[in-house]
Amino acid sequence: MIKRSQQRGTDKNRVPRGRKVTVKEEGTLLPFLFSLLNEQSKSSVKALLAHGQISVNGKVTSQFDTPLAAGDEVTISYERGKVEFNNPLLTIVWEDDDLIVVNKKEGLLSVSSTRVKERTAYHLLSEYVKKSDPRNKIFVLHRLDRDTSGLMMFAKNQQVQKELQGNWNAAITARTYVAVVEGRPEKDADLIVSNLTENAQMQVYVTAEGDGKEAITRYRLLHSNGSYSLLELDLETGRKNQIRAQMQSIGHSIAGDYKYGAETDPTGRLMLHARRLFFIHPATGEEMRFETRIPDKFTSLAK
Repeated sequence: MIKRSQQRGTDKNRVPRGRKVTVKEEGTLLPFLFSLLNEQSKSSVKALLAHGQISVNGKVTSQFDTPLAAGDEVTISYERGKVEFNNPLLTIVWEDDDLIVVNKKEGLLSVSSTRVKERTAYHLLSEYVKKSDPRNKIFVLHRLDRDTSGLMMFAKNQQVQKELQGNWNAAITARTYVAVVEGRPEKDADLIVSNLTENAQMQVYVTAEGDGKEAITRYRLLHSNGSYSLLELDLETGRKNQIRAQMQSIGHSIAGDYKYGAETDPTGRLMLHARRLFFIHPATGEEMRFETRIPDKFTSLAK
């Protein structure tokens, strides 16, 4: 990460976020909270109590059976401080009021599929932001393939999502990947321009000019030992499976990518990593720059 904008929580004069509700009928605290916060899981409601985020008539309580009378005021605080996020498949590298930038490991879906709903970056981050405020949501901006690792980002409100998606090509100033491909490309650097389409099996492939959607990728060779080559690839368009299909089309499939013509799987993973993500922040107008190191497996395989 090279540049930063001001993060949430630095303004000391900011009014603490919370929610006040007046009790209408006699009861006890936990059932009242379950009913009030019915969009949350019961475990997350209990966590609010455990972390001292619930007050009755101005007094903090963690007792689930606290009696309530009509006219009592229950306050829910969303100011527990920084909520920790720990997951071996996903690391948050930047967060502010508008965006979350993450480093995703291979094997984790970006968003849900027909088979997988919860083991996704979207679900993990949704659960994370709701710990601070159950009304918080995550909005999809783009995707990485399940077996691709690296940088991606999500919006934290719908306005930012619309602004970025509606102006994606201008807002994204750089999207750079690294890949280990089989063999060595004929050229050490090249611009690949081709048209891509998708068949009924959801396989993307290069098609004749005039068909499909134009895809543009610029690559340069970083290392090669003849059997494998480490390439740096800059996307000028963002088509589905663009790099994978284009590498197959020039006869140098990504190692481990059997779906797109690979003959070998030397490391047990698809050798594609989203290394660099630069974009214009929709709220501040500042260029944000994020970069990860090239995975060790990529470098060693091509040397």
